[in-house]
Amino acid sequence: MNVAPSGSAASIDAARDAFAGGKLDVAEQICAGILGRNPSEWRAWALLTETALLRGRHDAAAVSADRTVALAPTNPIALVLRAKCLFMTGETRQACAATDVAARHLDDTPDALDAVGAMFGLLGLQQRARELFRRAVLGRPGVPQYLFNLAAAERMIGALGDAEAHCDAAVACDRHYGLAHYLRSDLRIQSSNHNHIDEMEALIGEGGLSASSEIMLRFALGKEYEDVELWGRAFDHVKAGCDLQRRSLPRDPAAEIAEIDAIIQAHTRCWIDAAPSGYADAAPVFVTGLPRTGTTLVERIIASHSAMDSAGETGAFAAEMRRAITKRPGGRDPEGIGRRYLDSAAALRVPVNVRFIDKTLENYLYCGLIHAALPSAKIILVQRHPIDSCWAIYKAHFRGKFSFSYQQTELAEYYLAYRRLSRHWRAVLPPDVLMEINYEDIVRDQTAASQHIIRFLGLPWEDGVMRFHESPAPSATASAVQVRRPVYASSVGKWRHHADRLKPLRERLAREIPEAELA
Repeated sequence: MNVAPSGSAASIDAARDAFAGGKLDVAEQICAGILGRNPSEWRAWALLTETALLRGRHDAAAVSADRTVALAPTNPIALVLRAKCLFMTGETRQACAATDVAARHLDDTPDALDAVGAMFGLLGLQQRARELFRRAVLGRPGVPQYLFNLAAAERMIGALGDAEAHCDAAVACDRHYGLAHYLRSDLRIQSSNHNHIDEMEALIGEGGLSASSEIMLRFALGKEYEDVELWGRAFDHVKAGCDLQRRSLPRDPAAEIAEIDAIIQAHTRCWIDAAPSGYADAAPVFVTGLPRTGTTLVERIIASHSAMDSAGETGAFAAEMRRAITKRPGGRDPEGIGRRYLDSAAALRVPVNVRFIDKTLENYLYCGLIHAALPSAKIILVQRHPIDSCWAIYKAHFRGKFSFSYQQTELAEYYLAYRRLSRHWRAVLPPDVLMEINYEDIVRDQTAASQHIIRFLGLPWEDGVMRFHESPAPSATASAVQVRRPVYASSVGKWRHHADRLKPLRERLAREIPEAELA
């Protein structure tokens, strides 16, 4: 490992502080100054890799990561940054291999343990992530980030009591750490005599919070107030959090709606029928839909069947599409896309003797392309009552995704665009390829809905799918806590508690959706 010249360590610390505070421009300027004096300072190249990844500049991130590894070839942080770049560009198998190399170079340095653990988490290997996070916490027990990462991994594997204890410890180290408050609020249903409301309200009242921490606290308070049925206070905090988040959105929600309408125009039945043959020798199952609409519930039901396994939210299909477009502009190679996608899934340790489920939400954008690339695949599109769906989305925080979700009329516009897209897929895809199922139907009659799903997949019935909540399998989704409970109906119709304040949303939806569907 290179030794930094005098003064470089202080500059690196300043750049890291700027990065941690969200000041990417400042961090990049400091790194540029460091490298102007000493181009061999690997830590500056490492930080530039991270800023480029946050900005979505994957090519620039890869260049910086390669320089980092060239200068520090056995440093696990350098190696794991290269793995992250590979993962973000869809090179899943290479990312897994690079992460394994990084893990082989680990010692007991806490920041390296934490970084490699985070990469294992991205790859869906939550038990390995948890072990590395635990070692990082043992090495430096007073670092909130290490405690939070450990708690997040424990949440995903269902160790909810341990997760809450580690969130408590993170908050004890830094009472302003909004992420830990947010995660802790989600780990159980809060009660009137066992909640964190007073603690979080005091922090809000004191002021001086960073915008990111206040946003997390607002959403956490919204969740806890709703748990204790103080509906007005819940909405107050959700709206305040959404308003704060909306001001810092990196993307115009109108662009997301335009993307949907362009897909509808381009991916017609004629386009699908004329597509070259895809790879038909595998039959993965894609469970997709808007966030917070029951996709994780459907995934867990299917994954409880002995013939199925879940790859989680891989993002792999979209990554393969982007790679195909980059390498063959204007060309169409659905078989190649299908084969490479399956290779990515295999790299995520999906067992070879079972079919697998991909629950990436945004795959609703690619249903036509999925069918062209993988004609034997099954696609399940999960639907939910329009206003229940929108309220569930509005009160959740997605950490950089779904930029349409923080303002009521923008959310309504996107929901309507998604509704148009759903109808389009229904019209152009064969009925033995696409199935739609309503969340409310599962809640109303779990047995009948589960039988319908299993029959659509061509599988024999197994009673085990009714006990999905007993599965020890990790879940990295926003519903990781909820799916460890049996089916419950308390989320159905919850929007009614906020009907007056959701008026802008409802009025926009009502211009295109019949009143009977909004009742």
